[in-house]
Amino acid sequence: MAKRTATETLSISKDGRPFPKAQHGGAKRESLPAEDMGEFEDAWEDELESDEDVVDKAEDAEPAEDAMDVDEVLPAIEESEEQHEQSDVYIPGVHTLEEGEVLEADDSVYIMRHSMNVNWPCLSFDVLRDDLGDERQRYPATAFIVAGTQADVAKNNELVVYKMTSLHRTQKDGAGSDSESDDGDDDENLDEDAILEYRSIPHLGGINRTRAQPLPAATPLPPVTQPYHVATWAETGKVHIWDVRPLIESLNVPGFSYDKSRIHDPVFTIDSHGQAEGFAMDWAASSPTSLRLLTGDIHSKIYLTTSIPSGFKSLAQPFLSHTSSIEDLQWSPSEPTVFASCSADHTVQIWDVRSKGRKSVAGIDPAHESDVNVISWNRTTHYLLLSGGDDGAIKVWDLRNVKKRGTPDTNPSPVAFFDWHKGPITSIEWHPTDDSTFAASGADDQVTIWDLGVEQDDEDIGGQDNTRVPRDRAVPPQLLFVHQGQKDIKEVHWHSQIPGAVISTALDGFNIFKTISV
Repeated sequence: MAKRTATETLSISKDGRPFPKAQHGGAKRESLPAEDMGEFEDAWEDELESDEDVVDKAEDAEPAEDAMDVDEVLPAIEESEEQHEQSDVYIPGVHTLEEGEVLEADDSVYIMRHSMNVNWPCLSFDVLRDDLGDERQRYPATAFIVAGTQADVAKNNELVVYKMTSLHRTQKDGAGSDSESDDGDDDENLDEDAILEYRSIPHLGGINRTRAQPLPAATPLPPVTQPYHVATWAETGKVHIWDVRPLIESLNVPGFSYDKSRIHDPVFTIDSHGQAEGFAMDWAASSPTSLRLLTGDIHSKIYLTTSIPSGFKSLAQPFLSHTSSIEDLQWSPSEPTVFASCSADHTVQIWDVRSKGRKSVAGIDPAHESDVNVISWNRTTHYLLLSGGDDGAIKVWDLRNVKKRGTPDTNPSPVAFFDWHKGPITSIEWHPTDDSTFAASGADDQVTIWDLGVEQDDEDIGGQDNTRVPRDRAVPPQLLFVHQGQKDIKEVHWHSQIPGAVISTALDGFNIFKTISV
């Protein structure tokens, strides 16, 4: 992000928001007749000469005897002393905004960047799979997400399916006319606003967490006659499972009608937690006919719900090893019976649903010096686990070093540790295919992108200018990108079908962007 004075940032209003764009349907400016047009100013302040004057002057000139026939050499163009001042790079925690200064995004480092406001804050969401293909690079792009609202009163809340379209590039890639025509992106479309459509389901109570049933890569969206499940953790202490497949069809097919009873009533409600509120929830990446859902509450209890031929069934006995609120849950990507959890008791626990007594089989105690808010299990390198805490720290753990219960108390050390964020980590997620890249969000209003494969070059250490960055706030070489501009960021997710695309939600709406770094 760059910082400029408010007088230089002409596109920003006094309250920091962009001025509204003119409507495309507005009246165009009328063309002026030639006689009404003003006189153009000659940038070089030369007098205008007719062609005849130039010929006459050339004939009258007497060349020197020994003169060579050479072209006239114009004096070198000197740069104006009043050059535009280069914008400073704003480093969070190092620089502070002075009075009258606002942050301005540098779109040259974004391939795509869009902001969208919504009726109510959606502090949890998930990316929905679509039928538009995998590994897609064409623009304008389209994305589907599902989100839960935090409305003013309980009865006004909704589970919402959003369709984001007209997601244009921020700039031309300069690849030539062929690629431009393939991408379908013209110069005049680059500044167009994205379009946000939605369909919603009434939901009693604010939604703490929203998670969609995982669908394997390269698989099509289920037919409209089959369910696409989404689970919501409500502030009422209930966990509801919904079928959002008709809502997606309604957004894709104009005039599509569906049975509201199929949509407005939950497929199943988990009552195991009583009235205890919760946040932790994760689906197992298994077949649609064998679904498993974990839910954890503030009373340190974890329940397992599985699909059966007639619907769903929750196991009566909870998993108990934590001593405080369960903050996040993650199924193992390689072992179908194993999952991880993190808690406000500062620990990360590893479980096996086959173990008797519903106790954890291994753990990291303590994993952080504060509450452990979020975890993410690497989908490619299955032994790596990310954790983020209230202390703002991000840690990478090698689960091969985590000892089983009953062995000598030798707590492992993280294989990587980052303390860049200056607020609690609110969300963290590995890249779906790159095993060294992850994204994180914090209460310090930052979304950061990291690459563990990057190491500091010795030559760079000696050559870089560190005079402007305090030693205790030097930018880690693994930090690829910092995205700002949102307030109270709660969750961040990669879009698995649009490589490198990141979506984040905050108190003031959604951002979807793709950087040149990933």
